[in-house]
Parts: sequence; C-alpha cells; structure tokens
Amino acid sequence: MVASEKNIVILGGSYGGVSTAHSALKHIIPQLPDKNTYQVVLVSASSQVMCRPACPRALISDDMFPQDRLFVSIQKSFEQYPKPSFRFLHGTATELDHTNRAVSVSIAGGNSTEKISYCALVIATGASTVSPLHGFTSDFEFLRASWATFRRGLSSAKSIVVAGGGPAGVETAGELGEYLNGRAGILSAKLDNPKVAITVVNAGKEILPVLRPALAKKAEDLLAKVGVTVINNVRVESVSPQGAGVDSSLLATKTSVTLSNGETLEADLYIPATGTTPNTGFIDKSLLAVDGRVDTNATTLRVDKAGERVYAVGDVGSYARPAIHAILEAVPVVTGNLKRDLLLAAGKEESSVPKEREFKEDTRESQLVPIGKSKGVGAAMGYQLPSWAVWMIKGRDYWLWTTGDLWSGKHWAKES
Repeated sequence: MVASEKNIVILGGSYGGVSTAHSALKHIIPQLPDKNTYQVVLVSASSQVMCRPACPRALISDDMFPQDRLFVSIQKSFEQYPKPSFRFLHGTATELDHTNRAVSVSIAGGNSTEKISYCALVIATGASTVSPLHGFTSDFEFLRASWATFRRGLSSAKSIVVAGGGPAGVETAGELGEYLNGRAGILSAKLDNPKVAITVVNAGKEILPVLRPALAKKAEDLLAKVGVTVINNVRVESVSPQGAGVDSSLLATKTSVTLSNGETLEADLYIPATGTTPNTGFIDKSLLAVDGRVDTNATTLRVDKAGERVYAVGDVGSYARPAIHAILEAVPVVTGNLKRDLLLAAGKEESSVPKEREFKEDTRESQLVPIGKSKGVGAAMGYQLPSWAVWMIKGRDYWLWTTGDLWSGKHWAKES
C-alpha cells in the first residue's frame, strides 16, 4: 500500500478527472499548508484522453480528424507540474474501501495491483457505452482496434441498423448516411434509392427525447435526406448472433435484429447506441443510487455516505443528467469544496477558508445534435438554435476545438 495520508486520488482520465486534476494542481495544492506533502494521483484505464463526443464521426475513418488532437497523452498533459506533486497511474480501480479510505488499482499491462490510501477522493470514472465504437469501454488501443474491425465491414455494407434514438444513435446514423449515401437536394424531402439502407430503431415516441418534439421531427427529416429511416415505438428484442455489435469480434458481422413488433431486420452492420452504464462496479452498493450511479449530494457534490472528502463528478454522479456542459459547471464546485475541506483538515479556521460551493443543475433544454457534416438540430438554455449554429458550435468538429485547452489545463488557468 502507498501509505501517504495526503494522496488526492482522482479516479478517471476524461473530462471530469483531468479537469479536476489540473485545477487541484493549479489552485489547491499551492495554497495548502505543507504543500510539498500532497500528491495528486490520477488513475485512468487509458493512457490517452480523447474527445469522446467525436466518436460518431471518428469511427468512420482516421481522415475525419487529426489523430494527434483527437487522442492526447495524459502524462504529457501533466508534465508542466513538479513531479512530486503529480502521479499518473495507468490502471483500473477494482475496489473502493471507503471505510479504511483506500482504493485498489489493477495496473495496466500486468497482473499487479496497487492499494492507495487517500486523504481525498474524487470519483470521475464516467460511464461506458454499449458499443465499443462510441468510447473507452477498455482503453485507447481497444477503441482503435474496434474501429478498424468496423471499418473493414463498412466498405461493403449495404444495410445498417442503429439501435437507439438518443444523440449517439442519431449522430452515428447521420454521419454514416452522409458518408455512404450523400445528401438529397434542397427540394427533395428524402434521399431516394440510397446506396446503403440505414435504419434507426427507437423505443420512444420521438427520437432525441431531451429536445422538444418539433426538433425531433426536424431531426427525422434531416436523417431522411441522407437515406436514414427512423422506426419509433419499437425496441430491439434480440440479435443473432448473440453479442453482435458489442463483442469486439462481432462488430462487422451480418446480424438478424428481432424487434418488439415481431419484425426482423437483416443488417450487414449492427450498432447498439442504447445509453450508457456507469463505471461503478468497484464501489460498494451502499454508495450507489438506484440507477447505479454514485449517490452524490446534488448541492455539494460530496458522496456523503463515503466519509469525509469524497466527491463525484461527471456522468458517474447522480447529481445531474449526463452532459459535458454539466461536467464543466460541476468541476469548480468539486474543486472549491475539496479545497475548503482540505484547508479545514489541515487546521485552518473556518472563518479563513473559502465558503462552501453549491451546484445547481441547469435544467433548461440544452442539447446539440449534428446530422452529417453540415446540418443539425439543437437548443441551448431553452432557445432553439438554427442548423448553421449547431454546425458552427459542435457539428464542424464535435467539440474538438474546445478540448485542447481542457486537456492542457489552460481552461482552468483561473480559479473559478
């Protein structure tokens, strides 16, 4: 066991974890008494951090994005800090012992496990997608290998079924539709005789349930223009072979998709995009909410049941619906309260430490959904956005224009 009582352990190397680590190194440790005795330990299953929202386009070809911007080394991003104050651990958390304040980590590339005690813990392990094409279900290398397998089948595919009418499913279908079929002209309501038949199977009444029905209808119209058909009020009951679209060896396998209405669709490629599962398998169930996420104080973002100085941020926490903008709003609350709690633990008087920070979720309609390279639907802070604005903000590169400053820490240069 690493015995230091002053480890600030951050589990998860994506938006929440990387952002919290940068903020802690810039604005918390320098202001602590005996600052040289503290160390930020960032644990990540992948050595690379990536712009996960870009997956619906990136899975098609490496030519879609500059790969050195899409994937960035975590270790290199933190070389700017003194070595004693930061440690990167490439591995996966396997057990959280919140009673004894320690976490066990399985080290990548070997059979060893390291147990690390902590004085503070931030859980930012996120959530895994059903399909290994849509994010880190394992690590950087596994995602790249999954894309390579899928692309081999894409070159000859004549039919594709996408399960799920949320943003991931709609964006994936839109990207594949435009890439494989092109786009119908302005005067055409839909693309006639598409080269590849693409079907989105959606369990709800409309796709994109976070957005108003009128925007869902607009999204269906845009999908039709790239040869995508949407079937609403129907679920995928089963697939054959079992594991198609999920198992890494069955990502480009011909699949029979049986629907809840009794219909069967035959697909050269099957992509399940039916939500995510929180990465909380290493956490005692007493600390979890009903949906499997960490039971998080919705105001302070502390995990109250886990003891002192334990927090959750990102999709793994129960305090807000999963969304990147919610993560960026939550990071200052987590780091502000982490700083306050560490100063108090170090003996500072309450009157001399910053006030407690409070998180308030913005529940206004906010979601941007590109459909191909030039169109999209969305709303921000309750206001509908025109298609060109969705393209400008997100659709042109799926937020890649924002991630450089996040991964390098420049976004957190000022204490917010």
